[in-house]
Amino acid sequence: MSDEPIRRATIETTHGDRETAERIAAAVRPDNTEDMRTVVDGATVETTIERPTTGGLQSTADDYVVNLQVAAQLANRDGAPSTDTSDT
Repeated sequence: MSDEPIRRATIETTHGDRETAERIAAAVRPDNTEDMRTVVDGATVETTIERPTTGGLQSTADDYVVNLQVAAQLANRDGAPSTDTSDT
């Protein structure tokens, strides 16, 4: 076990209402590692990431933000199945 401190980042995003925030949190949770925790507080999704290195923290945060952006984009759709790919 290292004596080095753990690096930690918390990313908070607000999504209009609790239902939307819950959908977004459910979409990103499967990609969380054991060192990540995602919770919903009202319309806010909060994810805390802990890593032993600054580089590892940065890489994980970057990946998470991309996943979060995709989840937020999909959460804003009506949820109906579609074959329309005109906006992809």
